[in-house]
Amino acid sequence: MLIETQITADDNVLNFFPPVKLLQSGRAEFVDAKSLRKSPLAEKLFDLGGIKSLFITEELISVTKEDSALWEDLKPQILAEIMDHISLGEQTLIEEKAPSSPEDEEIIGQIIGLLNARIRPAVKQDGGDIVFKSFDNGIVYVEMKGNCAGCPYALVTLKEGVEKVLKTYIPQVKEVRNFEKIKENKN
Repeated sequence: MLIETQITADDNVLNFFPPVKLLQSGRAEFVDAKSLRKSPLAEKLFDLGGIKSLFITEELISVTKEDSALWEDLKPQILAEIMDHISLGEQTLIEEKAPSSPEDEEIIGQIIGLLNARIRPAVKQDGGDIVFKSFDNGIVYVEMKGNCAGCPYALVTLKEGVEKVLKTYIPQVKEVRNFEKIKENKN
């Protein structure tokens, strides 16, 4: 898969042009943790570290790196994340759902923070990933990806690891469920 890149007048900005349409229309900008929840791709790119902001349109991803980061390190990682995103057929932007209460927004922020700080790094060491999908009536829905998606121990990881950590730190969390099972049950 060929993803073209373009240098810009600003040494901290590099444009990436994937061979597929990223958005149906419009554009999206990502500069903070709250905005990242709207895009799995933006979240993965920020997880690489060294990225200050992202600007995504139908045909490009413009990445602004931090002054201390080097393109020699970041560029191959960014290309790999974009290729994975496209090959998995994931959405670039998650559609807005019904507005949740300010309390739920705070809980969701805590859940995402714990997932990113404590759980995802451990899961990534085994070649997998875990992505927050939603929070509804005390139930956290996550999606296991990579090696974890088909792993026979995924349910153990989900219940004995993820659920225990989230319930310990966030009393409003009652259960953690795999998002894939929800999709299967609806079909």
